[in-house]
Amino acid sequence: MRGRTVVIAGLAAALAFWIPATAHDPDTPEGKAAIEAFMQDLQPPDRAEPIVGRLVPCINGMAGKYPCDNVHLLSRMPLDSIGGGRGNDIWGWTDRRTGHEYALVGRTNGTAFVDVTNPLRPKYLGNLPSHRGTSIWRDIKVYKNHAFVVADLIERHGMQVFDLRRLRGVTTPQTFTADAHYAKFGPAHNIAINRVTGFAYAVGSNTCKGGLHMVDISDPTHPREAGCVGKDGYTHDTQCVVYYGPDADYRGRELCFNSNEDTVTIVDVTNKAKPVQISRTAYTGASYTHQGWLARGQRYWLQDDELDEATGNSPKTRTYIFDMADLDHPKRVGTYVAKVSSIDHNQYVNDGYTYQANYQSGLRILDLSRIESGILTQAGFFDIYPKSNAASFNGSWSVYPYFESGTVVISGIEQGLIVVRPVLPPR
Repeated sequence: MRGRTVVIAGLAAALAFWIPATAHDPDTPEGKAAIEAFMQDLQPPDRAEPIVGRLVPCINGMAGKYPCDNVHLLSRMPLDSIGGGRGNDIWGWTDRRTGHEYALVGRTNGTAFVDVTNPLRPKYLGNLPSHRGTSIWRDIKVYKNHAFVVADLIERHGMQVFDLRRLRGVTTPQTFTADAHYAKFGPAHNIAINRVTGFAYAVGSNTCKGGLHMVDISDPTHPREAGCVGKDGYTHDTQCVVYYGPDADYRGRELCFNSNEDTVTIVDVTNKAKPVQISRTAYTGASYTHQGWLARGQRYWLQDDELDEATGNSPKTRTYIFDMADLDHPKRVGTYVAKVSSIDHNQYVNDGYTYQANYQSGLRILDLSRIESGILTQAGFFDIYPKSNAASFNGSWSVYPYFESGTVVISGIEQGLIVVRPVLPPR
């Protein structure tokens, strides 16, 4: 881990006083290593002045002080201007009635709502405080104009439900309250939503052995427990879809593609009472199977591994490419190796590109046009942590690339909200 002990003896006991349940599953060596490394790298929030009201173009590899390529800086809002704390996850919502676009920014002490319709002049609308306590890990997803928020490390946090339509007409920052609360789990590391079926999937909770805790959210303010997937233990992240890909055996089924610390695991959750594990795939170089996303008609799976750089298994940032043509037997067909050594964290695929938040090296955008050959190429980047690209847990936590305007929002652990505009050829 480049100067760090990967697993410190007695770590679980040392952290037990503030970790009531999960957070990278402290019951496994991989989870202990992730927690220890993250906590060692904590830095105070960046107190730099906001950047608003002016485009900072990417010229000759720089946008102001930020290294870049094919990505312009539109604005930056530091954490103390959007509710304080440290930053973590981010998601987005578009109000179809008004056309407004909103960034939903997770922080240690709550969820910030920022109107980014004018990306040069984002407006902080207010905060949904954490249900109980603070957490380094918070996650938000959206369904039917409602935000669903979970947090790790907080024993009774559960899932907050917030009606985003309440943001309409807000002119001064508010302190909001949740519209509903789901308490069938306490902490959860992450949440995924299948918007086609209306189910939410909490992962890394204190239920279901840390696996998928399934919730029917078809009526958003009346969530109902739907089932558990605990056969493979702790799930760190998941993407759940109605499958339409190349494997005819599973078309029309609801499948979850899970990042389970040391494997990629596919589960059929069509029948919530009887989920079926389809496959469990390990790969050479695995250190912490963290998060991934489907690409190219659900044929390919892009996997990031949170600890392969930090443990020395990979000297550079890696993205693992799997061919999912046969879901019973996924095959790794390639590996993208970046020029930098930063830790990869979250990635999301849109319009032929994957948008990665890679901690110290920031937003990295990879072109998927040659994915069938196991090849990815870098198409652009925006580095929100200019002083280093090391394998440490600072800088960009996540990214949301799905606004129709082309605006992309990045969350920074120390930096807050960064709003950018990639300039990429269509794919």
